Amino acid sequence: METDRREIYRYLGYGIHPVDEETRRLVETCMEELEQAETHRAVMREFPLNITEDGLIDGGCFRARSRNLLKNLSGCDRVLVMAVTLGASVDRLLLRYGKLSVARAVVMQAAASAMVEAWCNEVCTEWKQEYEARGLYLRPRFSPGYGDFSLSCQEQILNGLEAGKRLGITLTEGGLMMPTKSVTAVIGVSAHRELCPVEGCEACTKSDCLYRR
Repeated sequence: METDRREIYRYLGYGIHPVDEETRRLVETCMEELEQAETHRAVMREFPLNITEDGLIDGGCFRARSRNLLKNLSGCDRVLVMAVTLGASVDRLLLRYGKLSVARAVVMQAAASAMVEAWCNEVCTEWKQEYEARGLYLRPRFSPGYGDFSLSCQEQILNGLEAGKRLGITLTEGGLMMPTKSVTAVIGVSAHRELCPVEGCEACTKSDCLYRR
């Protein structure tokens, strides 16, 4: 798993600004520690997709009303539901540096966020290749909390994947995942290759955002 350093610098708010050498060195030492601590794992299940006339999305292990997700899943008849994590040891590392060094804790948080996204990208690329070999095509992953896809679906997805038993992911009373560097998402499966709309930074008009790619 290769973590794009540009994503780490983006999370740190550098944007188009040059990164000083001290920060580069700090990023590399943080990455070394994270790579030793992380135990990345992933789980995925495929479910039939049913959408009612009034827009209720039934993804097998979750139900949701979301115009954004509905648009993403247009033309799909099945969904992949996924969860990934870097493991509890990364959380312990973040907690330790939160007490010892503010600067290192900030960089460690950014590096771990970029690392879990890199892991998501890697497994999704593998699944994409597997499905295309069968003549099926995957849509971009869509996570609870993005757009109007409610975070309340997080619990349904984790339960449907048995993520507590299989990955050690649990939810706090406030609905946050533990370990914190974990991601859940829904991926549409279609028999037709379609160009999906550009999302995220590329679609956002806020050009002065510190975290823009």
